[in-house]
Amino acid sequence: MSIDPPAHLETLLAGTLGAEAGTAGLARLATDARLAGERGGAVSRATFAMALNVTLFADLLARVPSGAAYVEQVVAGGGRVCLDHGALRTIRFAAGPTGALPAGESAFSRLLEPLGYRMAALYPLPALKMTGRAYCHRDLPAAIPQFFVSELHVEAFDADYDAVAKRVFGTSRDPVPAEALATLAAFARDGSVPLAQAMTALPAVAAAFGRHHDPCSLADYEALRAQSAEAAWIATEGNAFNHATDRVDDVAALAVRLRTAGWPIKDKVEVSASGRVRQTALLADPVERVFAGGERRSVPGSFYEFISRAVDPATGALDLGFDSGNATGIFAMTRPA
Repeated sequence: MSIDPPAHLETLLAGTLGAEAGTAGLARLATDARLAGERGGAVSRATFAMALNVTLFADLLARVPSGAAYVEQVVAGGGRVCLDHGALRTIRFAAGPTGALPAGESAFSRLLEPLGYRMAALYPLPALKMTGRAYCHRDLPAAIPQFFVSELHVEAFDADYDAVAKRVFGTSRDPVPAEALATLAAFARDGSVPLAQAMTALPAVAAAFGRHHDPCSLADYEALRAQSAEAAWIATEGNAFNHATDRVDDVAALAVRLRTAGWPIKDKVEVSASGRVRQTALLADPVERVFAGGERRSVPGSFYEFISRAVDPATGALDLGFDSGNATGIFAMTRPA
């Protein structure tokens, strides 16, 4: 009797996270059978995109104890998380790159688009002096998590702020090696790559979602924070997942249950203008960070979010959009108390 080889998704995660952590990562998440069952031949861009999401979700849970505890409860109860999207923040100067990184969100669109993502919508966030972009997968848009990539516009602040931001973020390095970029180009050209090539590229692409600038001084951190809590967050956390979002049936009912049980959840549920998208979140977990000169401080880290999506009657499909007002409210989760 023949035995099926391991699925590509399982092999990719074992190679990046280790066999045990890779199995645990898959056990946490609801995964479309078309992705979980891909075997033989080349690795599709869709399967690689899902492997990237599982890897980044595992990284977020390692940094967010409250989110990890919630997910542990879900899995212990026989459930799985439906990962709706992950969010990250970037910096854009008025002109030029961000240190050695491509400017703003383009540092990540260059990674996502070859994997089958397209920019689905633009979300102005004027109160935060930011812009958000939603990236949705072309192949399985409802099954593969989206990315919400925001960028902070440094030119919206004064000249002194620009100088501080350039001191901090101008030291950014580009962590993606040429070999990984070549693999992404192959995905863009062919839609798939050989398994061995995908296994080498996955940890390199996942590593881009982190902090790649030098530790800043405490004085520069405070100067950034005085005008933008979001800029200060990027100063300590970089381009790591700011949050990961669990798609649930009824976010309002879940919020009541969690609040009653003593979880540190947001006071209100954010409701989109359409009424179809509802979001809330656990408060960001604090993390200790070392600043230039060796000074240490507890600062807001990342957080775990919940979302409910209703069907759009105009299309008959799940509304996969976002909302500028919702996003602005959710961003407040990482503002210091």
